[in-house]
Amino acid sequence: MAVIHISEADAVRDFASLVSRVRAGEEVHITTDSDVIALSRLLPDEAPRKTLSEAIRRAKERNLDVLLDDQFGRDLEQVICNHEHEGIRDPWAE
Repeated sequence: MAVIHISEADAVRDFASLVSRVRAGEEVHITTDSDVIALSRLLPDEAPRKTLSEAIRRAKERNLDVLLDDQFGRDLEQVICNHEHEGIRDPWAE
């Protein structure tokens, strides 16, 4: 996979081209001075998804207390309502 280093100014001028290159499998590092300020790469088709039951099982395996209190359902509903983009995963969570 090719890695492209491009300045912030150049990225702004030709963003559509950069997106096309990312879709083609290249990784783009947008830089300012000598610092990388943004990184873009194609996400895998099958991003791992975790179910609530899987999260509870893993917490119990680690001897973590899992408390499903009266507020839990409301908290979960709020998380779901506030999560606008279905299917988008956090790449740093892995």
